[in-house]
Amino acid sequence: LGAHGFVLFGAHGVVVGALMQVTVGVIGGSDFVKQKEQLGDTVLEDFDFSFSENGLVAYKAGELLAKASVAQHLGEPAIKDIVNWVMGYMCKIDCPVKRGTFIEFRTGMFNISPVGRNCSREERNDFEAYDDVHKIRETMVKAMRAEFQGKYDLTYSIGGQISFDVFPTGWDKTYCLRFVDEKDFDEVHFFGDKTYKGGNDYEIFMHPRTVGHSVRNPEDTLRQLKAIFGE
Repeated sequence: LGAHGFVLFGAHGVVVGALMQVTVGVIGGSDFVKQKEQLGDTVLEDFDFSFSENGLVAYKAGELLAKASVAQHLGEPAIKDIVNWVMGYMCKIDCPVKRGTFIEFRTGMFNISPVGRNCSREERNDFEAYDDVHKIRETMVKAMRAEFQGKYDLTYSIGGQISFDVFPTGWDKTYCLRFVDEKDFDEVHFFGDKTYKGGNDYEIFMHPRTVGHSVRNPEDTLRQLKAIFGE
């Protein structure tokens, strides 16, 4: 890693405080409130850069850099069209339980959860296991892509345990790279767990500006960091 390196972590599997000699950032698909729940109230102090909602809400050195809105980008008629279709499709899904908040409208995306974001931790784990077998999210994404292809330029990204994101094409995690100036950094290393095609880390993992590292959990992340930076 060069003298002016940038290390960017996905919010899942992040190792806080593992690096001191490089600029460190964190990126996640969830909103900033959820990011603080995941990483603690001091996330803006712990990281040089904090990107929530795929970088649409960007902080540098604790100060807000930029904020973008899918509402302004798509317009209300398109938003209602998408929401109405999702609600209709949800009625046909069978999964172990159904709770509340099936569609979470965020600053830069729709987060869609067949089980509902209000599910308990146990229910979340149960759905993840069920989805691994029955491909609930994968099937819904295929149906949604077919429905809106040619109508809206959207990207679909499965991430986490219970949901998938829908956002304007180009608003994936690579969006955050516009805030990481190429003149300031020799290399940008990205560590994430959903780096397979269709996962919400795939685009930034494959981006020509990044050196991508696929990780399984925090322990694996730490092991890879030690391999790169030493003990």
